[in-house]
Amino acid sequence: MAYVINDACVSCGACESECPVDAISEGDGKYEINADLCIDCGSCADVCPSEAIEQG
Repeated sequence: MAYVINDACVSCGACESECPVDAISEGDGKYEINADLCIDCGSCADVCPSEAIEQG
């Protein structure tokens, strides 16, 4: 199951550069993960300073 970014996101962008398949992009007020591209590697969650990324 793909990872998701919750409302705790502070829009720092750390996750976007860490994603190996470019599944993360800046959305409206927070970053978003494209579930169709996400490979469930967890790299984004590992670098998130606000712990806003979790498995969906």
